[in-house]
Amino acid sequence: QVQLVESGGGLVQPGGSLRLSCAASGSAFSMYTMGWYRQAAGKERELVASITGGGATNYADSVAGRFTISRDNTKKTVYLQMNSLKPEDTAVYYCAKRRGYAVDYWGQGTQVTVSS
Repeated sequence: QVQLVESGGGLVQPGGSLRLSCAASGSAFSMYTMGWYRQAAGKERELVASITGGGATNYADSVAGRFTISRDNTKKTVYLQMNSLKPEDTAVYYCAKRRGYAVDYWGQGTQVTVSS
């Protein structure tokens, strides 16, 4: 069983920045592929960014160059640094542990609202 707890969401103005954190349980965290997903109102959940145990990263085209995913295996934490935020980034952001292309564990989600 893996538990994921997100933090760091909130209200930010367009052009601003936020950093999301996801604290994980599990002794094999350093081997997990982790991802950040988001779901805007009325839309399907989508993959924003992922990072393998070895540190390889992947980004959705909509966030590439603005968002950075990283991890600290000593703290069992994965981060999502979000810069140059846009209103269309408004969504509930979820941390997830991936198993291949599927997700086997989800966090509870944290709201990010980009608005003036």
